[in-house]
Amino acid sequence: MKFPKKLKRYCPSCRKHTEHKISDVSSGHKRGTLKRGSPQRAKLRGKNRGYGNLGRYSKPPITRWKRKTKSTKKTNIMYTCQVCKKSHYQKKGRRTSKIQIEEKTGIKKQ
Repeated sequence: MKFPKKLKRYCPSCRKHTEHKISDVSSGHKRGTLKRGSPQRAKLRGKNRGYGNLGRYSKPPITRWKRKTKSTKKTNIMYTCQVCKKSHYQKKGRRTSKIQIEEKTGIKKQ
């Protein structure tokens, strides 16, 4: 996916639209263990309490061919305001295999 080097967008610290520099941040770290859907929090939410198998063994096990892994990671883009020099991340990442930050060019001459 291609991104321009600079983009005009809203800065929460300046509280107005300013020019932002785009940079790619590596998203190679693991997911936090205390997130909403983690097994540790499942105990807090009451999922592991009570009697019975809680629906775990009522279905046959998934075969190897049915398992799928994700082939791409979500983008993690940091925007740095050129006025106040403060940075903030994007709200939502989308799945892409490659991020390319390039200079914005106009009409190509042939």
